[in-house]
Amino acid sequence: MDARLKYQQPDKDEGSQVTSTTTPHSHRWGRWLVVGMYACSLLFGQAVATLLSRLYFEKGGNSKWLATLVQSVAFPLLFPFLLFYLPKHHHPSSSSDQNGDNSSTGSSHTLALAYVALGLLIIGDNMLYTWGVALLPVSTYSLICASQLGFNALFSFLLNKQPLKPLTINSVVLLTFSSALLAIQSPSDRPPGLSRIKYALGFICTVAASALYALILSLMQKVSTRWRCQNISGILRMQVWTSAVATLVCVIGIFWSGEWRKLRKEASGFTAGGAAGYTQVVVWMAVGWQICSVGVVGLVFVVSSLFSNVVSTLSLPLVPIVAVFLFRDKMDGVKVAALLLALWGFGSYGYQQYLDEGAERRKMRRVVETEGGLVQMEGTRGGGDGELC
Repeated sequence: MDARLKYQQPDKDEGSQVTSTTTPHSHRWGRWLVVGMYACSLLFGQAVATLLSRLYFEKGGNSKWLATLVQSVAFPLLFPFLLFYLPKHHHPSSSSDQNGDNSSTGSSHTLALAYVALGLLIIGDNMLYTWGVALLPVSTYSLICASQLGFNALFSFLLNKQPLKPLTINSVVLLTFSSALLAIQSPSDRPPGLSRIKYALGFICTVAASALYALILSLMQKVSTRWRCQNISGILRMQVWTSAVATLVCVIGIFWSGEWRKLRKEASGFTAGGAAGYTQVVVWMAVGWQICSVGVVGLVFVVSSLFSNVVSTLSLPLVPIVAVFLFRDKMDGVKVAALLLALWGFGSYGYQQYLDEGAERRKMRRVVETEGGLVQMEGTRGGGDGELC
């Protein structure tokens, strides 16, 4: 009996190794398909929501609390997906395993507190972004947001222990210079009637929002790693609960500030279709931000917070160019230089990611080959006993 057990165990391991060596290619493509879906959600949602947010303020919208609320209020759209995926990830066996994991990493109460803390940080970040997009041209706002990648690299190094490679540092420096150029550009870029002080306030709010956004992404990655909730059910729960907290705070803010009394007048005076156009813009803003948020959280859980931030910078070439045609923003030489620096920074990080992926694949291949050799040696030593089966 001992001989049989001794022989069968290597055979089982060998079979698992064969599977792992024959399926990693398809597994890798499947993983990148999921990553691509989240990336498209992020890029599409962010571009649509940013442009509609600027349209809201351009055509007569003025409620900062409402513009902040729409960034989180559409989370009920995720309920059907959450209910659909819950049964698949809560089998009795997996539940017991999950309970065991939670007991070793933290209680559900601590996870709930983490959701609340993240929700409060998100509402602060959304409010800062709202002030930024309200006071700055869309092209300037979008390019300043590139600084969030530099902040994210720093927080990923400090909180997530992600090493800073030379090309990553180069990317951070280039994106920082890109934002610095916009900070010192001529005052002719300011929208009509906007003072230098308000323009500076919009710049400061956008930079602060970028830093806080980077911190939030790193904290999300830390939470997902600690509580082992990288599956789609965990992604949806994170998005729903943090958005619910942010929405509750926003609703309180709207009533506390008295802005709710002005919303009907604001809608009737909206210059892009009146109340009907106002409603459509607000609704699609909310949908766009929710699509973007799902993509952001998904990339954080599946890859990393830094990769999620890198993908969001892909909208930089798109949003400013579209804003030139929709809102007549000026694309002067300083903005072009800042845009090129931002693209250079993104390309630098993307190439570093490509090098890291190649190194990781070579490392995994060596591990599989080494383990396969050990399994064959063990099977050879147990071969005489195995013949008894």
